[in-house]
Amino acid sequence: MEQLKFPCFIFFLFMTESLSLPREPQNVDDFSITQKFIDENTGSLTIIAFAQYVQEATFDEMEILVQDVIQYRDKCLAHKTLPECAEIAINLLQGKICAIEGLPQKYNFSHCCSKVDFERRLCFFFNKKADVGFLPPFPTLDPEEKCQAYKNNRESFLNHYMHEVARRNPFVFGPTLLTVAARFEEVAKTCCEEQQKANCFKAKAAPVTQYLKALSSYQKTVCGALLKFGPKVLNSINIAVFSQKFPKIEFKELTSLLEDVSSMYDGCCEGDVLQCIRYQSKVMSHICSKQESISSKIKECCEKKIPEREACIINSSKDDRPQDLSLREAKFTDSGNVCQERDTDPDNFFAEFLYEHSRRHTDLSIPELLRIARVYEDLLADCCSKENPPDCYNHAEDKFNETTEKSLRMVQQECEQLQNSGKDGLKYHYLIKLTKIAPQLSTEELISLGKEMVTALTTCCTLSEEFACVDNLADLVLGELCGINENRTINPAVDHCCKANFAFRRLCFKDLKADETYVPVTSQDFFMSCVDWCQAQNEDLQRKKDRFLVNLVKLKPGLTYEELQSLFTNFSNMAEKCCKVPEPEVCFLEEGPKIGN
Repeated sequence: MEQLKFPCFIFFLFMTESLSLPREPQNVDDFSITQKFIDENTGSLTIIAFAQYVQEATFDEMEILVQDVIQYRDKCLAHKTLPECAEIAINLLQGKICAIEGLPQKYNFSHCCSKVDFERRLCFFFNKKADVGFLPPFPTLDPEEKCQAYKNNRESFLNHYMHEVARRNPFVFGPTLLTVAARFEEVAKTCCEEQQKANCFKAKAAPVTQYLKALSSYQKTVCGALLKFGPKVLNSINIAVFSQKFPKIEFKELTSLLEDVSSMYDGCCEGDVLQCIRYQSKVMSHICSKQESISSKIKECCEKKIPEREACIINSSKDDRPQDLSLREAKFTDSGNVCQERDTDPDNFFAEFLYEHSRRHTDLSIPELLRIARVYEDLLADCCSKENPPDCYNHAEDKFNETTEKSLRMVQQECEQLQNSGKDGLKYHYLIKLTKIAPQLSTEELISLGKEMVTALTTCCTLSEEFACVDNLADLVLGELCGINENRTINPAVDHCCKANFAFRRLCFKDLKADETYVPVTSQDFFMSCVDWCQAQNEDLQRKKDRFLVNLVKLKPGLTYEELQSLFTNFSNMAEKCCKVPEPEVCFLEEGPKIGN
């Protein structure tokens, strides 16, 4: 899996230049290049936006809107002064969705259509469903059929693919989906020329899927942080990310860059696509125009076109730490004027501390850097009220080390568990743990979260940068669990960890016990649900077993880990035995109750 550094977010825009003016001046060449890209991708961007807003809608229903939008674009390109061409793009799009006869009623978003402007945009955003269990399985074609469909009509083939991917990933940013579609087309081009098409698709499509999952997780986590905790936490995340990635950037330059980044997220995470795409372009132009003072690793990226430029910069390596940069900045722990400097401009003071600490410690995770920043802020709140503050905050480094050692122990324990239990044993551990603490989540969502946690550990636990890798990826799993919507409620304990403190939620979740408010749903014939194991093989059998284990925990949440694992093993052994007899159903009926009671 590609290691992802920081996100860039294009969402959707399709209007003429008169409709797309940024809120602040932008380089004319950059503006024209971005506009050209938008005009050339009108159809694809409309598909993505519609599929993410109205996930249940069919491809045929979506095509009606795409044609309408393209006709509108062409009309406004020819007659820019028409009154209807002055409407804000996202308002226009949502208005057209609401105007499709019977669609709002059919898919239950009429309440959004009764609102206007910002309130309607926010309503559409929060109407998106992260758990897509209500959708039919992702359509799969025989490789020969897939290749024939691609050769017969490339555009239709890719549009269908984009629709299916976008509706299942409603919070993924538009350029990410365009990149995924482009990479999938490359897979199709290559594999359709191979003899072993099925093996080729399986091998080459997997990295594309992993790329999508990784970026989706990051984007949801960051937007969730903004919507739940506000711009201060978002700004802290971006300071840590950019300072680690570009350690030679000056603080003043970083502050200027972050103004554009923050404005970009303000719009992107709330669905204001005009602001989103313009500031996204502005951020990348800013970075590329200051390469000498920002990074030596992005020259080739900046020569690429949209959206390859953005994807390249996201995945570029961290720049080398300046050789003359010491491991600590003395002004924050040794100076006698720390409290006075803090009081003069607290936000700028703590932002600079996070910047200095992050660029010096590229080995730490983003959550750990935020924890240290919070520890420092709390320490000064205490020390600056004392008679001799320097005597108090001179020991700040010890506090930072204590915080890191606690986080490091957590990661070491997780990696030891992988080593002791193996991949399957670790997966079962997390399926039980996650189901116990959040049994209200759907079975499929819990399975997905469990697999992501296992992927984080199996990916990271053998790397030299084990700590940062595990802590970063595990925190993204919790971001998935907590979700984007600030009103998302699972149960009191989980809600507290999701909303109390962004930096420390990993530690909060570590200490969570089984949800005591959960009332299990009884099922007399629960053991019969594993009868269909007899017809399953390999991955399909494993999915059925995972599903069974999660539902077993939901049925018997009061059992210990050991009791649940023992019960699951007994069920598995019973299933293996019953599947070998002529009448397995009879065997399950006789043997199941003996194990389940």
